[in-house]
Amino acid sequence: MTDEPTGAAYRIEELAHRSGATVRTIRAYQDRGLLPRPERRGRANLYADTHLARLRQIADLLDRGYTLASIKELLEAWDAGRGLGGVLGLVAEVDGPWTDEEAVRISRAELDERFGGHPDDAAVAEAIALGVLERIPGQEDTFLVPSPQELAVAAELYEAGVPLSAISGHLRELRGQVEHIAARFLEFTAEHVFARYLGDHPPNDADATEAAALVRRLRPLARQTVEAELARAMQLFAHRQLRRHLGVEQPRKDPDGTRTVTLPTETMTLVEGLVGAERAAEFIALAAEREVRARALDALAPRRPQTTEVDEPA
Repeated sequence: MTDEPTGAAYRIEELAHRSGATVRTIRAYQDRGLLPRPERRGRANLYADTHLARLRQIADLLDRGYTLASIKELLEAWDAGRGLGGVLGLVAEVDGPWTDEEAVRISRAELDERFGGHPDDAAVAEAIALGVLERIPGQEDTFLVPSPQELAVAAELYEAGVPLSAISGHLRELRGQVEHIAARFLEFTAEHVFARYLGDHPPNDADATEAAALVRRLRPLARQTVEAELARAMQLFAHRQLRRHLGVEQPRKDPDGTRTVTLPTETMTLVEGLVGAERAAEFIALAAEREVRARALDALAPRRPQTTEVDEPA
């Protein structure tokens, strides 16, 4: 394509032709603040080379996987005089895949075969709702599997005897807990690492580049930490559960010499009303100790046989 002359002016139809966008798309970009308004000359709205460059820029970012909302933020940073290269690198690191898994396709027949060979429309609908499966437009009997590993785990659990409803319920619960862990990790790193780069104002080019490098370094840390802690916890609880089922479970002693017990809410409310919340634990411990000692004394005290003799009158 030949370069446009400097200072060229285009009507919207010509701009659409040169940029590859539709007239409707150009107007939509204007409404969303992605594209500056045209210059009004008489009765005509005229666009300049800057509009054409902006449209090509938007198209390039869309091809790279950016959303329109992200593109708007990037272009605003560019318009404010901040370098776009570092910001683009940062957004690419954050928006890029956080796993090495690659999505695969699976047919409905293959899916049914992996889960017992019996079609289950309700289970498929639940899997779609959870994002385990994604519909492919125009292909009714083929699905996209974003995480083949997650689907494989579900199939193994089903083969081991876990109902599909229990698997989906477990996934919902697990997802909520994992999202909490992810949110806490991001809060932690944002406070102690990224605060110096991502403050109240959008980062400049150098800060964005440095932040992108940090994302690359820190990205695997959350997964590695969770994997290590999960392995530790699984070993601890699996061993404890096995001992319980074998009948050799011993009372667990905490390192600080205390144990956690469950008390009825009504009992705790009464105790706190009597001695205050800050002394409730001490009161319960002393009361229990007194009861134990009283029973021990009762066991040690000699029991005299009761007599039924009645004094006779002289």
